[in-house]
Parts: sequence; C-alpha cells; structure tokens
Amino acid sequence: MITTRRGSGGGRSLLLNGHLDTVGVAGMEAPHEPRVEGGRLYGRGAYDMKGAVGAIMLAAAQATGLRGDVIVTAVADEELASIGTEAVLERVRADAAIVVEPTDLRLAVAHRGFVGFELETAGVAAHGSRPDLGVDAIVKMGPVLAALHELDERLQAGPRHALVGPGSLHASLIEGGQEFSSYPARCVLTGERRTIPGDTVEQVELELRGIAGDAALRLGLHRDPFEAPAGHPFVELVGRAAGAREQAGVPFWTDAALISAAGIPTVLYGPAGEGAHAAVEWVDVASLERVRDVVLQTAVAWCG
Repeated sequence: MITTRRGSGGGRSLLLNGHLDTVGVAGMEAPHEPRVEGGRLYGRGAYDMKGAVGAIMLAAAQATGLRGDVIVTAVADEELASIGTEAVLERVRADAAIVVEPTDLRLAVAHRGFVGFELETAGVAAHGSRPDLGVDAIVKMGPVLAALHELDERLQAGPRHALVGPGSLHASLIEGGQEFSSYPARCVLTGERRTIPGDTVEQVELELRGIAGDAALRLGLHRDPFEAPAGHPFVELVGRAAGAREQAGVPFWTDAALISAAGIPTVLYGPAGEGAHAAVEWVDVASLERVRDVVLQTAVAWCG
C-alpha cells in the first residue's frame, strides 16, 4: 500500500515505511484476536510491526499544512525477501525516510545484514551392510560443521561495529540420507552468516569456500547491512524530535537497508514491547503514541 499526504509544493518529502506481514502463530493462543491489558496490546504482529504502521498512518493523517509530501508505505514480504519495499522503490522517491521497526524508542542508525548459504556433501548410496561400497555423506559434513563453528568463534572475537557488534554464523537446517539401512548419498546444510557494516558478500563467499573443501557451496538470499550517514541533518533532526541522547543499532535486518541503498537518508525509530517471532507478542500502547508524535514532529520540521 502506498498513500501520500500531498503537500502544497516546494517542501522536502518524507517516506514512512512499515511492513504488514507477520510470522507464524504456532503455540499462540488467539493470535489474531487483539486485546489490551495493562497498557499493552497483545497479538501476532502487534509489536512486529502493525502497531507502528498504525502510528505512521495517524501521523500522516495529522500532517496538515505542509509544503512537502508525506508518503506512507505499508509493505509485504519483509519477513522473507522484501519484494514489497523493492516494488515501492521502483515507484517512489523521497528526500528522507523513517522505518518504524521496533527499537524501544531508540534512534537506530545501523543494523546487520545476512547471507544465506547451502553446503552439500556427496556420498555413495549402498546397503548398510556394505561399508566396502558405501560412502557416508553425513559423516563428511562433520568436519565442515566443526569448521563453521570455528569461523563463528573467530567472527565473534574479531572486529566489532560500534553499534551492532561483531558478525556471526550459524547452521540453520541439515538433512541427508534415504533410509535407516542405507549409506547416505547426500547431506545438505543450510546456514546464515550475519554481516556488519563493511562486510561484503564476496568476503563471505571467500570465507565459506575456505571451509567447504569438497562440499558444494551455494549462496542464497543475501542483504547488505545498514548504516545511516554520520552527521546527516535528517538523522540529527529525528534525534532531536525523539529526545535521543545517543544513537543505537539493532541486530536484526530491516528494509531500511534497501531504502538507504536507494540513496534516501534513513533512520529507524519504533515502539517498545516484546515477543517478535515469539509465542507471546505485545507492544506498549504509550510507546506507539510516542512514535506517532515523533514522526509527526519530524514531518512538520522536515517537510516545511
């Protein structure tokens, strides 16, 4: 969804971005029945991040009498491949942007990226009674797993970004074999390398090729890390509106990286709460009101 509060002309434009998609609901009780208790709004997506989408819609509705446009984009697919924001950036240009992912009311100016990958080892299928014929692909994955663990330890002990910390790596899924009484012909491991500003996909590929040995390596979906331009006037403006004494980073990836890569100065500022991707999810209602107010104040100052 793209909607625009048109200005009278001659002012700078502001893009407000949030995603509508959510993750699964396994283990949740009444996940799609919102309820408010003790100042908290419960339900799947309340914190991540439909509450904040509501806040920017209200801010845009109240942003009257401005010269510049206020553009609200409520997108799909952020939880997977971000085709929603990619489509927005083909249609929309703006002079600055706020992505209202949950930041606990901190001004966030950096986050990690990620590179997905698969490693596959090959064996030879044979009856379990014929070790002279079979080659175990799962056993061949053992040294690869150990090497991945060692790389993760080096990354976490290595260079750190001031706001998002070090890079990391983990194995996500592993599968192999045909049946109990056979030597497995193949084993496939899926993993994820979390990157920090300054890391590149080419660097990650070199790391993994140094580990793979005879295993086949395939890179999957990857997204760059994000870091807002230091000292940019828009970053300073949002910081003043939010009363932020310091800037922060968040560990997770967001669509802010895509918007920033399109040449639009971008920051993250969102509500407080808990339970993103968890069985109990809630957002603090007062913090949503604060997000609305900060976004509106920023729009008035930025758009003129």
